[in-house]
Amino acid sequence: MWKKLLSKKRYYSNEKIEEDENQEYYRSSFHKDYDRIIFSNSFRRLSKKTQVHPLSKNDHVHNRLTHSLEVASVGRSLGLRAGEFLKKKFPHAEINPYDVAYIIQTACLAHDIGNPPFGHAGEEVIKEWFETHKNEKFLKELSQNELEDFIHLDGNAQSFRVVSQIENNLFGGGMNLTFATLGTLVKYPHASSSCKNIGKSKFNYFQSEADFFQLLFDDLGLSKADGTYKRHPLSYLMEASDDICYGLLDLQDAFELNIITLQDMQNIFTLICGEEATREVYGEEKDTLLRKVSKLVAISIHKLALHTMEVFEENFDAISSDNQPKDLIELFTIREFQNAIKEAKRLGSAKIFNEKRKIELELGAYNIIETLLDNLIRATYELYEKDETKLSFRNKRALELMGENRPKKAENLYNMYQRVIDYIVGMTDNHAKYVANQLNGMGI
Repeated sequence: MWKKLLSKKRYYSNEKIEEDENQEYYRSSFHKDYDRIIFSNSFRRLSKKTQVHPLSKNDHVHNRLTHSLEVASVGRSLGLRAGEFLKKKFPHAEINPYDVAYIIQTACLAHDIGNPPFGHAGEEVIKEWFETHKNEKFLKELSQNELEDFIHLDGNAQSFRVVSQIENNLFGGGMNLTFATLGTLVKYPHASSSCKNIGKSKFNYFQSEADFFQLLFDDLGLSKADGTYKRHPLSYLMEASDDICYGLLDLQDAFELNIITLQDMQNIFTLICGEEATREVYGEEKDTLLRKVSKLVAISIHKLALHTMEVFEENFDAISSDNQPKDLIELFTIREFQNAIKEAKRLGSAKIFNEKRKIELELGAYNIIETLLDNLIRATYELYEKDETKLSFRNKRALELMGENRPKKAENLYNMYQRVIDYIVGMTDNHAKYVANQLNGMGI
């Protein structure tokens, strides 16, 4: 089982799938996966993409890059402990704990690599735009499943597409990551067309990646008898690393932006760190308020990570079965931790996500992405319908603006629209703003 789950195979094409044998003692197959993410253009662009607060002028506030690096740090620690646990549980499987750590760390690095500019607000704008226009002529030729991919656009599915198709080797395996790392990246092993039936809004692969996804999960031994798929057990630790970090670090950012106060967070820290430790940090006269928050966030992450591993080990059989739990957080047995996470979410909803400046910027983001879609999707449809020499001047120039991401005439309409989404999702916040201004005639 774990020989398959820790597969070193790499996909280059349907005719070329090879196990990575080219390893040095200092650089394993999974170490190479990590390096491929770190040195990729898509990962570097995360430094200018919103985590929670769009276009913040405070340089200390998390962006997608710093968030991903911190999640990966927690994931590495969980991976090392998980590797030691698996090594003892499966002594004949030759499991190297450092391999497990690299796999989870790399999946953590890549988990947001497909998120659009302006965070989840950007994602919502794209979904709403396609929902609003679904009955128009330029979307009528899409199949229902293809349309669902756009109406329910998900950063998780786009991340899978980026690393397996788009980045480095376009439609030649992308980054050519190992099967183990790709499997660990997947939280929602189903297509958009399944969302309604299973009552979930999240999914992890588009129709364009369906064949490769099936090949991957069959090879990893994650196919179920009913034709559906189960999650890679290590994906639970990748997901938990993300949950632990964003729940606490969003509060830290909000505090630095003066959206919430130290008092607002006190009960959350007390539930996780304990009353004595929280009181001691709060009472330290030499520390600034921000340093106090940073200390308590660090203690909280450590405590939640330790409990996450306890829960993973205690529930390992269920996590490996066909009847898997939703996530590790719901399995927490320390009630104070669960209550703290719930309170952090309540605080986020009440004071952070509805903060006035954030709303203003997200409305601006709405107009930016709407402008991009209005111009580029309509231009792409004209390219699909007409001879390239008969394009309107405006649409021809709009498509030329896309450079190497420009849709190709030979592609079907669904794939042509996907290239537009690849282009928009790949933008930084600032570049999206710049291109929208050009299209609106405001950049002259």
